[in-house]
Amino acid sequence: MSTDRSMEWVEYTKVNDDVVKAKERVVTEFGLSIRINGKHFTTNNITPMMEKEYTVGYLFGQGIIDNMDDIESLTVNGNIAEVTLSKNKNKIDQYPEICSDLKVQKEDIFAGVRAILKSRIYAETEAIHSAGLFIQGSEPICIAEDIGRHNALDKIIGYALIHKVDFSHTFAVSTGRMPSDMVLKICRAGIPIVATKTAATNMGIEIGKKCGLTIIGFVRESNLKAKTSAGMKIYTNPQRIFV
Repeated sequence: MSTDRSMEWVEYTKVNDDVVKAKERVVTEFGLSIRINGKHFTTNNITPMMEKEYTVGYLFGQGIIDNMDDIESLTVNGNIAEVTLSKNKNKIDQYPEICSDLKVQKEDIFAGVRAILKSRIYAETEAIHSAGLFIQGSEPICIAEDIGRHNALDKIIGYALIHKVDFSHTFAVSTGRMPSDMVLKICRAGIPIVATKTAATNMGIEIGKKCGLTIIGFVRESNLKAKTSAGMKIYTNPQRIFV
């Protein structure tokens, strides 16, 4: 049996031409409780990988912290993350402006989406989302996986905050759709470009316009079997993509 905490074995009844008992691995989820200054703040279901990065990214996305300087200490023990904040912060800007002169090739976007789709967990379970943060073309800074698209995004943002990455020189990719709450997290980080293999919503697009974010949807490679050609839909700020 595997010791990989991201998956666990279950028994099931397989029904095809025959009915047989079988085993397979499924994605693990558990409740991570985040405590701030000794008090329970929230419990969120995540896949048990990169819990520290998730905690940092989640607190950032919620406007609880601006950067790692706001955290005095952070420890994760089992399913409890204990956070001590160094100060109370002011209310966050609802629509933060993204300041970046980053431009990338369309091939970099394809390469980024391709990279996050190489998931062994998805290949085995088909039950995981992936997100990635890239710099200097399609060089990966971090790729993360989780049952939730929000969680995967929080993990890559948290990783970048811990490692003091300059978001203005990065682009993000995701397997999840881009509604308003996902877009706001990306804008808050100051990431200038986000791409997904799926769709964006009208509110996500409107917020992207207000913040200066480039949103790219339906990034698809050529598929001879399905008779489809490579393409993408750039919904906002297309000037950042060399086509």
